[in-house]
Amino acid sequence: MNDDYLPLSYINQFAYCPRRFWYMYVQGEMVENAHVLRGVLNHERAHTPGYETTAPGVTVHRRVYVYSHALRVTGFCDLLEEYADGRLAPVEYKQGRQGKWHNDEAQLCAQALCLEEMTGKSIEQGAIFYFGSRRRVDVHFTPQLRLRTGQLITEMAHLLARGEIPPHTEHRKRCQGCSLIDICLPDETAQLQSRP
Repeated sequence: MNDDYLPLSYINQFAYCPRRFWYMYVQGEMVENAHVLRGVLNHERAHTPGYETTAPGVTVHRRVYVYSHALRVTGFCDLLEEYADGRLAPVEYKQGRQGKWHNDEAQLCAQALCLEEMTGKSIEQGAIFYFGSRRRVDVHFTPQLRLRTGQLITEMAHLLARGEIPPHTEHRKRCQGCSLIDICLPDETAQLQSRP
């Protein structure tokens, strides 16, 4: 696979905060706080390659490599459920609880778009399992979600082509709990910029 293919997992980061994406993808910054560590530990089982059969007629494949030449993205599905009737459904594991920003859905949708290109099958829905609430949330790959996911991937590529770090997010609530806040310094930067 070409080096200029974007990793799927960064769609989530970009949708949440383009500046966070920049720090992580371009500058290689990663700070492990308690939230990040919990996520790593919770993902360990899902990231073990292989498969298993669970409910009747459902085979679960773990850590499935996916790609899209059209979108120029690549990555892994935590799980891929394969049903007896041939349907496929990607499943993503997430630390914490379901957020209100919809960045998790975009990452999952990108996995589905990759799978559709690879298999020629239409993928209607997937699911996200949130460890914080122990809830599985179904995600329908609507035309709107597909369009938004494609737009995010295009915006990521354009940002990288420009080569300029994005401004701080205007959604400052997103900064709370961000592992990169001490690198990004949104409040400190705002204070310095407000001085005459």
